[in-house]
Amino acid sequence: MYSQSNSAAKQSVYTVSRLNREIRTILERGFASIVLTGEISNFVAPASGHWYFSLKDDKSQVRAAMWRGNNRYAKFRPKDGDQVQVQARVSLYEPRGDYQVIVEHMEAAGEGALKQEFEALKMRLAAQGLFNSAHKKPLPGTINKVGVITSSTGAAIKDILTVLKRRAPQLEVVIYPCQVQGDTAHQGIIDKLQLANARNEVDVLIVGRGGGSLEDLWCFNNEHLAHAIFNSQLPVISAVGHEIDTTISDFVADIRAATPSAAAELVSPDSIQLKQSIHHQKQRLYSAWRHLLHDRAQQLQRLQSRLSQQHPANQLMQQQQRLDELQMRLHHAMEGRLSHQRGHLNQLNMRMQRTNPGTQVAAAKYQLQQLSTRLVAVQKEQLYQAQSQLAQLAARLDSISPLAVLARGYSITKSEQGIVKSVTQVQPQQQLTTVVADGEIMTQVVCVQPKS
Repeated sequence: MYSQSNSAAKQSVYTVSRLNREIRTILERGFASIVLTGEISNFVAPASGHWYFSLKDDKSQVRAAMWRGNNRYAKFRPKDGDQVQVQARVSLYEPRGDYQVIVEHMEAAGEGALKQEFEALKMRLAAQGLFNSAHKKPLPGTINKVGVITSSTGAAIKDILTVLKRRAPQLEVVIYPCQVQGDTAHQGIIDKLQLANARNEVDVLIVGRGGGSLEDLWCFNNEHLAHAIFNSQLPVISAVGHEIDTTISDFVADIRAATPSAAAELVSPDSIQLKQSIHHQKQRLYSAWRHLLHDRAQQLQRLQSRLSQQHPANQLMQQQQRLDELQMRLHHAMEGRLSHQRGHLNQLNMRMQRTNPGTQVAAAKYQLQQLSTRLVAVQKEQLYQAQSQLAQLAARLDSISPLAVLARGYSITKSEQGIVKSVTQVQPQQQLTTVVADGEIMTQVVCVQPKS
């Protein structure tokens, strides 16, 4: 138990950041450069100029990023659903621990498929020995008649005839017209090769056409045509496209000319030996240059891998990707918040419609009208009761009123001091007023006689 605990204590403890960093280093060293094909999905191009997307097939998908410095050289802007072929290196996005591919070059899958097919056929024919220089036939020392297998209306035949007329007008030219573009063009070229060999009427054959796209030149990358050129008894010069164009016919032919015009110069009598020497030297130089370039490319790849692990730009790109991710999350959050506020505003608007002051005022007016009607009715009722009570009180008051007493024959005597209630209140010769029911009587006191 003690030894096990001591061993556990000595074991290195990783942080998540350290683990992700070391895994990223392993991935970048192990997959420094790969070619990957798939369908684009979830394509996003934020303001930073970088591209983020997923590459998927029918079973899996992988995250991908293409930095602005690389995607500006892309021949097209990809979109969801595009089939592409990319050259990339495998890496890891440390903040999330997601493995991803960093795309350095992208092209449409169709063009990439043709290039893959071209390379596969090239390797297969090379393994069969069709490109071996030991099988290549030299040009004859004297050339009197030249055969040209190409389109009779194309630019290639015009260029060849122009050069030959200028350099060697004495040369005879036999044209074997055929199609040099399309799905069945290779068979027409094969037929003319076999026809020229069967007739054996020329000293050398030029096979080619003018420049074009990879698809336009594809008939010269046919395996059957390659074998037909290899089996030709007549020397064959391949003159397909421009100098930068390379086809299988160029590799299998006895001599490859950069252009149809260059092929015409090769068969011109005043330049045959020189052109052959230059061609062989060029082939040797090209082979040496290719090996040197291959070695330097591998060395550069190793140095780039080391540099990418230590270069601040790599960390900067990681941070930029993190920033783009945060910006997109912020955008989504703001959109969600705005949607929530809109919903809340709609609810408040509905509540406000239900509590509209106009509706409340109309209801209050109606209630006020009802109350006013009730008030008038109550007031009328109270007035009626007050009038009835007043009538009763008036009747009672009238029954005890002095006027009623006067009407029964009584009178009231008043002096200047008021109503005379006692003989003690008057004096002889004093003026008095006697009130009767129908008026007043002015009298003078003659004498005062109290009760005995």
